[in-house]
Amino acid sequence: MSALEPPGGAPGGSAARPDAIRRHNLALILGHIHRDGALTRAELTSRLGVSRSTVGALVADLTSLGLVEESVPTGGARVGRPSHVVGPHSAGPFVVGVDVDVTHVTSAGIGIGGEVLGRSTVPIGPGRPRPERVVDLVADAVAALVAGCARPVLAVGVSVPGTVDRRTRAVGVAPNLEWRDVPLRDLLSERLGKRLGSVLPVWIGNDADLSVLAELSRGNARDCRDVVYLIGRTGVGAGVVVNGAPLMGRDGRAGEVGHNVVDTNGPECHCGKRGCLETFIGDQALLALAGRDVPPTEANVEAVLADARAGDERALSAVRTVAAWLGQALGNLANTLDPQRVILGGSLSAVLELARPDIERALEHYAFDPHHPVELTLPRFGADSALLGAAELAFSEVLEDPYLAATVP
Repeated sequence: MSALEPPGGAPGGSAARPDAIRRHNLALILGHIHRDGALTRAELTSRLGVSRSTVGALVADLTSLGLVEESVPTGGARVGRPSHVVGPHSAGPFVVGVDVDVTHVTSAGIGIGGEVLGRSTVPIGPGRPRPERVVDLVADAVAALVAGCARPVLAVGVSVPGTVDRRTRAVGVAPNLEWRDVPLRDLLSERLGKRLGSVLPVWIGNDADLSVLAELSRGNARDCRDVVYLIGRTGVGAGVVVNGAPLMGRDGRAGEVGHNVVDTNGPECHCGKRGCLETFIGDQALLALAGRDVPPTEANVEAVLADARAGDERALSAVRTVAAWLGQALGNLANTLDPQRVILGGSLSAVLELARPDIERALEHYAFDPHHPVELTLPRFGADSALLGAAELAFSEVLEDPYLAATVP
């Protein structure tokens, strides 16, 4: 799409309205800066294919909205007038990204371009958390981040380990939280309204879907049109991009590969079935294989992985067993989706680092065409992919229409 071609177009092929073209071009510039960081006016002119004066006027608009700021390069040998550099505004608005896991909640203030302004991680507590408990923790964290940052806040994005209805943003099924049909967006919006005294837009998304969104924007999926992000925590899920677009399914439930049954005689899953994939490659499976009768916290999982790195035979055997099942799952994904790249997140990142040959051997065995390889890689953002993906979701409206920033108190 060219800089002068706004989405959609006017009925009957008539020319687009000038204000629609301007909004579209503002969004293009802000999107480039958000994904790539500071760029010169010359680079923006080249990317948009418009005149320097047009770029100058657009940058002036974004500056007046408090979204970007300009600087003049200093130092070094230069001939002629240097091109101004346009980057995220140092005092510009931010969003709050939240990653809800089974054992803890991580929250962070995140600015345009991915700048992390502050973060916190709090344990949820023993047992499966009730939605009200999680809403309280998230509201507390958001209020603290807003109070501690003298910048306007745009929205809140929340990642959850469960299905999310793409229309209502309610959590449909989250087996490892033992949630069903939880109106999380409504609950959190109401609680935040009382805490902050103002209404903030709240966005909810699935953790794997948001992880691939972050990696697609600024991470290790940027150059891919067909990619899968497979996340392994207490549960297992996949965020899928096909031909450059997220695969969401009819109502947002695509990618629940952790609940594909791989052995009908396997362990019982939280979803009520037996032998789901996550009972073989999730964190609880890794701990059980290593002989650790402990909750699936990050610390407990990392202890097994650390022992495996140190050469502990049982820990390493547990990792290799998970790797074999993982390779089988990847073979099935390759046969179904034909991705160019699979990014392995959560504890599966460490499994790839420790047992890549085991994964690749099983993948080659189960893939329809073993001579058509799939790239296996780690997430650029490590454990923060879901968190940063939640922030991407929260930024989505302003990135589409930068003028919305003018309505922020």
